[in-house]
Amino acid sequence: MILKTYSRLFSHDCDETLATLERLHGRKPHLRFRFGEWDLAGIGDMFVVAGTDESLAPIRDSHGPVIVRDIEAVEAELLASGATITQAIVTVPTGRMLYARYADGLHIEYVEWTDELVEMFIRAPQREGRLASEL
Repeated sequence: MILKTYSRLFSHDCDETLATLERLHGRKPHLRFRFGEWDLAGIGDMFVVAGTDESLAPIRDSHGPVIVRDIEAVEAELLASGATITQAIVTVPTGRMLYARYADGLHIEYVEWTDELVEMFIRAPQREGRLASEL
């Protein structure tokens, strides 16, 4: 079910954070967009979420995003394991997502990418023998 995992990094300045990450990765981010009050960027296996303290407060305790093949199947599995859905499935610029809190308190964002993004950032690199972390 899981296609890719990111380590989320919270920041107040996406450009400043990316400047360092670009030097460390030796490349530009493979994904960059704005969603609501946040500037977001994916580089390698890191995902920067930049905004004000107020805008980041609702997700500050969360991990992810975890990119999955089928968001409904993930939701069913999470519910069966006792998790609580804290953000129902919604459409986002990259596809669809939900947030779930496990029984032990762990809070995770799951995202089902569009077919185009899966092809671009998962399937094409696999065919070329590259890892998703090398993006």
